Amino acid sequence: MTEPAAMPRHLTVVQLLPALENGGAERSTLEISRALVAAGHRSVVISSGGRMVERLEREGGEHVVLDVGTKSLRSVTKIGALRRALTDIGPDIVHARSRVPAWLAWFALRGMRPRPHFVTTVHGLNSPGRWSGIMTRGDRVIVVSQTVHDFVLSHYPRVNASRLTVIPRGIDPEAFPYGYRPDDIWRDQFFAEFPQLAGAPLLTLPGRGTRLKGHADAIALVAGLRERGVDTRLLLLGVAEPGREAYLRELQTLAHTRGVADIVAFSPPRSDVRDVFAVSDLILQLSNKPESFGRTVIEALSLCRPVLGYAHGGVGELLAELYPAGRVPAGDVNKLIDRAAEFVGRAPPIPPMQRYRLADMQGFRAGAVPGTGGGTAHVIHPRVLLRREIRIPVCAQRSVRRTRIEASTQGPSTSMLRVYAPDERHSS
Repeated sequence: MTEPAAMPRHLTVVQLLPALENGGAERSTLEISRALVAAGHRSVVISSGGRMVERLEREGGEHVVLDVGTKSLRSVTKIGALRRALTDIGPDIVHARSRVPAWLAWFALRGMRPRPHFVTTVHGLNSPGRWSGIMTRGDRVIVVSQTVHDFVLSHYPRVNASRLTVIPRGIDPEAFPYGYRPDDIWRDQFFAEFPQLAGAPLLTLPGRGTRLKGHADAIALVAGLRERGVDTRLLLLGVAEPGREAYLRELQTLAHTRGVADIVAFSPPRSDVRDVFAVSDLILQLSNKPESFGRTVIEALSLCRPVLGYAHGGVGELLAELYPAGRVPAGDVNKLIDRAAEFVGRAPPIPPMQRYRLADMQGFRAGAVPGTGGGTAHVIHPRVLLRREIRIPVCAQRSVRRTRIEASTQGPSTSMLRVYAPDERHSS
């Protein structure tokens, strides 16, 4: 007699990164964790901790505290601890999002039987070489933009292109709704906290406290606009971070020297980014080196807020596709001032976002769908794209079933992973 096809197995996915404090990779980690939990899988994150851990656990994910991100030779002493943690967890997939965690995982997985499948995501355009090359050694390698895809193949010619999959980051349209405006209570509180930002068009540059983000160019921009008689305000959102005090003082001195200290505010990272963007008249992306992606570009455009950014790397890639008028030649401050003056007067219209949505990145579809051979296909973690026959590790109490994993696409930016479980037949 033929029994019904077995239900798809729920997987355990471990994501590794240095910390859960702030940043695009960290937010993507939480978003994938939330989607895994919603699909019935187990999501575990291993990091040194941070302010996002509470949200991770509130949304059903688990967190293991282990420093897997310190750039020091002493980090090799963590390989044994990581192997023990992974053995206790029993993951099917280990997903490394940064170089130190990837190296530690590479060695930790060597001693595990059965070995979980190893996936990496290249989030940035790191200096090429053996150290960074670990990010190309996953069973599958996810790259967050075409810019990163081309960078990897250019600098690591031995990498098989078929192992690379472009999965851009996505945003939740409900979290960044088109045309959103914060209420009066929030606005009153915000401008009470930053009174120097009231009374003129607000320009916001989001980014951590590092020279890479182009804070000096933003200060030069508002100084140039003031010289032309264009009144604006500038918020450097996220620049005030622990350990970055010297850089912050340098920027404050620059603002004073350029005569704009009275119209520039310096803020630590905030959880109300949506509201800040919504009250801003222009969002800036001025990184002085090409970056892998430009998440704040799609967040701002999703809210119907104009973006002005340097036309290189992932930011340039996104602007070319979604908002071409917002591109400025990299490092050309005079052109930046010209374009900002135009945008403050009247920015080009912004259509509603149709791509780069969170559902595209997560690649989930509710429920089960028909598989091959009468089996059942269940959509699981979209970033693990293993087009080959593998054995999914299972606990000792259960038999190992051969499973076929395939990748399929739905639209230009949707990648999803399906587990096809063949019929299991036996006679009674």
